Amino acid sequence: MWGETVMQDGHWGERVAPAPVGTDPVTGSMIGQSNSLPTLASVAIVVAIIYLAQAVILPLAIAMLIAFALSPLVSRLRKLGLPNMPAVLLAVATAFTIIGLFFLIVVSQLSSLAQNLPQFQANIITKVDNLRAASRDMGVIGQLTDMITAINDKISVAVPALPVDAATTVSPDTPATPPLASPSPTVPTVANPLPVEVVETQGPIGLLQDLVLPLVSPIASTGLVIVVIIFMLLAREDLRDRFIRLVGSNDLHRTTRVLQDAGERVTQYLTVQLLVNVIYALPIGVGLWLIGVPNAALWGLITLVLRFVPYIGTFIAAAFPLFLAFAVAPGWSAVLWTIALFGAVELLTSNIIEPWLYGSRTGVSPLAIIISAIFWTWLWGPLGLVLSTPLTVCLVVVGRHIPQFKVFNILLGDQPVLAAHERLYQRLLVGDAREAVAQSEEALEDLYLSEYYQAVGIPALLIAQQDQARGVLTPDQQQRFGALAQAMVADLSTVVAEELAEGQTEGQTAPDTEPSPAKGSGFSVICLGGRSNLDDVAAAMLAQAVQAEGATVTLAPLADLRLRALPTAGYDCAVINYLDPAPSRASFLHIRRIKQANPQVRVGVVIWQMPAGDGDSMPTAVAVQVSETSLQQARDIGADFAVTNLDSALKAAFQPGPPVALAPARKHAGRSRKPVVALA
Repeated sequence: MWGETVMQDGHWGERVAPAPVGTDPVTGSMIGQSNSLPTLASVAIVVAIIYLAQAVILPLAIAMLIAFALSPLVSRLRKLGLPNMPAVLLAVATAFTIIGLFFLIVVSQLSSLAQNLPQFQANIITKVDNLRAASRDMGVIGQLTDMITAINDKISVAVPALPVDAATTVSPDTPATPPLASPSPTVPTVANPLPVEVVETQGPIGLLQDLVLPLVSPIASTGLVIVVIIFMLLAREDLRDRFIRLVGSNDLHRTTRVLQDAGERVTQYLTVQLLVNVIYALPIGVGLWLIGVPNAALWGLITLVLRFVPYIGTFIAAAFPLFLAFAVAPGWSAVLWTIALFGAVELLTSNIIEPWLYGSRTGVSPLAIIISAIFWTWLWGPLGLVLSTPLTVCLVVVGRHIPQFKVFNILLGDQPVLAAHERLYQRLLVGDAREAVAQSEEALEDLYLSEYYQAVGIPALLIAQQDQARGVLTPDQQQRFGALAQAMVADLSTVVAEELAEGQTEGQTAPDTEPSPAKGSGFSVICLGGRSNLDDVAAAMLAQAVQAEGATVTLAPLADLRLRALPTAGYDCAVINYLDPAPSRASFLHIRRIKQANPQVRVGVVIWQMPAGDGDSMPTAVAVQVSETSLQQARDIGADFAVTNLDSALKAAFQPGPPVALAPARKHAGRSRKPVVALA
């Protein structure tokens, strides 16, 4: 009973009930509960400001990202002995010289392409006619083409065309005018009157607005970006200190981690992505030149830039060369070679170069990259599409280290937001045994069976036990959960044989020597559930872990434990499992009964406890600790050992030695049995 007076750690005090699952043990508030409406309102206000002030924020964002990319170069130049100012100016001048040469080459190539486009018209018309002729014999496609052609012919017949030599062209905006009177005989008529064009004279101010102002805006924006980059690089230490003071000078460690993580991830993404794009674009440009696609250098440079666009940039870059390959040659070989070129380079880059160059991931999930690309494109257009990934990386880093912005890490990050045991519990709770087994098999590729049960299986059962204790898990749900968990454990029985075979292979040091015996070889253990069907599942997990150590094991469910004739004879050890962190004294009386029936059997108790987390997970339940009082109570009744985790249970079960003798039963002092009075 909670509220009773008990002795804990040598002091008498009142036993406190564990905090309900999902609540903070100190404040009592729900874990993860937050007022979402103000957060959503703040996000909406920020988005509106970014959208309306894009003329100011977009150049700052571009300058910030370029400064991130140039910061390692500036640091390297300073290590070589250059002062801060020359190092910054040299890095910025080098970067924008490369950017200027890039745009110069693109403009010259586009001009050359525009002059050569009329030469491709004949090939395009010939191939389209060939495709149309071939489609007539292709069933539905041919019938659809004929139908569209017939509809087009009918419309052309119904709407007569104007004569070519009409004197005037009537437009929908031209007001209807009455027919002119017949010309006078003395006035000669002109068959084809000359067209008249009204040309307005334009003053110097209008000429200035039409010619100069469209050039001034991008030049001024570029100049401002360059100036902002220079000042950001010159004052990067001062900006860092101001950011720390603004965000949280009372927690310098966390703020420093934010700055380091954001700087490293964004810089690494931009630098490595640029290197990958250059490696990707070079063979594309050379290959297109060998195939014969016009302006191969242009398409190589465009591919370099479009590769910054996540996922779809490669397909957009390949569309233009494919169209030109279709237009430049009468056959189809150029198109096929272009497709093969892009496919081969993409496979090589994605499977070899990128995994080799990327030391770590950006920390953003693939779906979040697509969603962020749509969002930033809606806000800022094509530039937003190019900047979407680095901006999203910054948001994820901030959300990972600052609790107020953790929503960005939850929604956009690539790390799982639920621990493995929480996902297993959720899958079993909804009845998805197939995915639960799949998750278990995936985890067992890196873990041993005992490690998996200790870190994932038992914690999932503890969450179910806590939900059952607070009344949110109905008896039907508990029965279904226990049955599905038992089925999952049965499916994992093949892992036991695999681990035993693997242990024998590793224990055999030489080809002619016998394999060393397993740790549990020669022991026989019986595992029993303590109070509920969930305890039976815990006993089944422990039984498989014992069997994987080479011992002979038998599993006895709760129903057998309640019987008087429990078959414990012939076993070295019996282990009773409890998921309840504070079992009643009556539950421990099974220890005495087993020992009275079989005094030679060692009897142990496992009161399972949630393992300590690493601090980075987001638990949905409070880990209730098992008190030493409960463990000592089991020992006082006669348990040979009382532990809280799987490793300790295995070590204690395989411990040789005689069992602990039972203490004499308590006598009721001061009480005497009254004589039975015979009824008259």
